[in-house]
Amino acid sequence: MAAPDHDQDAMQSILKAAEAAGGAKGYPPVERWEPEYCGEMDLVIRRDGSWWHEGARIGRERMIRLFSRILRKDEDGETYLVTPVEKIRIQVEAAPFLAVRVDHEGEGRDQNLAFLTNMDDAVAAGPHHPIRVEPGPDGEPDPYVHVRGRLEALITRAAFYDLAALAVPGVDDQGRKVMGVWSRGAFFALGPAP
Repeated sequence: MAAPDHDQDAMQSILKAAEAAGGAKGYPPVERWEPEYCGEMDLVIRRDGSWWHEGARIGRERMIRLFSRILRKDEDGETYLVTPVEKIRIQVEAAPFLAVRVDHEGEGRDQNLAFLTNMDDAVAAGPHHPIRVEPGPDGEPDPYVHVRGRLEALITRAAFYDLAALAVPGVDDQGRKVMGVWSRGAFFALGPAP
């Protein structure tokens, strides 16, 4: 873990970079940046979507939204705050975002699903933004939807119940009978068929 003074300096440096990127339309090109690794920061994004720095909850929504714009998950499976000159590792318990709402139009193979995250990202599930479900730490299903880069949103229980209400029988990639949903022509398994 980084020293507290280093953590505060890193926080201020990253905050300045995020503010600079905040005025840009769209998202900064974090996937193209190759800054030097600068260590880790005592910053944790918890399963419930809350952000914690040095054991204290970050209450400044503006800061969280700025930092969320410069997140990147690399091939090593770690998540970083990235600027053109710095790359600082942080901890993420499940996913950096929460999918708090799902809307649908159409049905069956013609159905389209749109998710809204706690950071106001709108994501249309489909081949480029898949939905996946895996067992969580409590044994219950943890559903995710791809947001951008390698970043995903953990689908909240309420949104997952809405999604499950749209489930239809189908077959997964291994030929097993499952319940799942269609979106933009792709089928996503949610769980085994009863």
